[in-house]
Amino acid sequence: MKDRLVTPSFCLILFANFLLFFGFYLLMPVLPFYLAEEFQAGNATIGVVLSCYTIAALAIRPFSGFLLDTLARKPLYIVAYFLFTAIFAGYLVAGSLTLFVILRVVHGVAFGTVTVAGNTVVIDILPSSRRGEGIGYYGLANNIAMAVGPMVGLFLHEAFTFNTIFLWALISCSLGLVMASLVKAPAKPPVKHEPISLDRFVLVRGIPAGLDLLLLSIPYGMTSTYVAMYAQQIGITTRTGLFFTLMALGMATSRIFSGRQVDRGRVTQVIAVGMYIACLCFFTLAACATVAVWSQGLGRVLFFGAAVLMGVGFGTLFPAFNSLFVNLAPNNQRGTATSTYLISWDLGIGAGLLLGGYISSVTTFDKAYLFGALLALVSTLLFKLYVARHFERYKLR
Repeated sequence: MKDRLVTPSFCLILFANFLLFFGFYLLMPVLPFYLAEEFQAGNATIGVVLSCYTIAALAIRPFSGFLLDTLARKPLYIVAYFLFTAIFAGYLVAGSLTLFVILRVVHGVAFGTVTVAGNTVVIDILPSSRRGEGIGYYGLANNIAMAVGPMVGLFLHEAFTFNTIFLWALISCSLGLVMASLVKAPAKPPVKHEPISLDRFVLVRGIPAGLDLLLLSIPYGMTSTYVAMYAQQIGITTRTGLFFTLMALGMATSRIFSGRQVDRGRVTQVIAVGMYIACLCFFTLAACATVAVWSQGLGRVLFFGAAVLMGVGFGTLFPAFNSLFVNLAPNNQRGTATSTYLISWDLGIGAGLLLGGYISSVTTFDKAYLFGALLALVSTLLFKLYVARHFERYKLR
């Protein structure tokens, strides 16, 4: 008989995760327009300002992982969730670019902590025999938020003020905070406090996989932030919120399959398949600009086809990479393993924001996506030639 996966606490944390990421994705495609319209910022400046959020999240991740492995996990999760929610109220009164940047930095710190805490708490809740499947469903909540969040955000941008969007995000995360507070997490057994060392903050065995994931997340960061501007640049007038919806549907479908395959021990095989699809996605996205010159219809098909490929590729990758890091760590370092996984991801996302903004300011977005496609190819080769073997050698379970 299978261990029970669906429990009240698991359902609550799924809803809490969805509402947190709905607030997050509501703003993601809108913020470049906000900075351009409210503060007359150029592409390079937008890239720098938006990357502050990711850099702050990145900086806090090692410490949040350490605290989660040292202190009670749920209280830290709730405090971080509350801070993340409260910053949306700050956006409503931010009247200058300087104040907005300060709020984004604090928001990044809160996001870096609450995502590590949420991932760690859900792993504590899940039975070990169904962890890959459970992580897949937990990530599915993100994907559903990705399906509706950007689409709603872009709709609100067309019809209402930016303050209305900030208010929607505040309400969403406030409801999520209520859900998170109702989660019953198992008590964390006391652990012996070891001397402070690097592996208390970063999973050393996970560094090769982290570097590999970093390369892959750079083009993802470019896409998630600048794809609406890219569509505008190449003349695609269809609502670009559809890109995120198709991407999320691809993720939702592939995550379920991916998690089950991971639970059967096929971690490296699943990651490799996801990487192949991701490479195809970014090369397709880069080609859209050239194709759209000759045929707008075909360019549109490729553009939205790339969204589906991106969703399927990364939906396949996410649960498998998360499990890879967890399987390299002892149980008392789950927080550190999760933070290392997310540090790698955030570092790449931040680099993608900076590179996407810079490359598009000196040339065009399609060149940025071509560069990202080449990075994805390098990441795939690195995984096949080294990272997969390293994992098989050092995995603990």
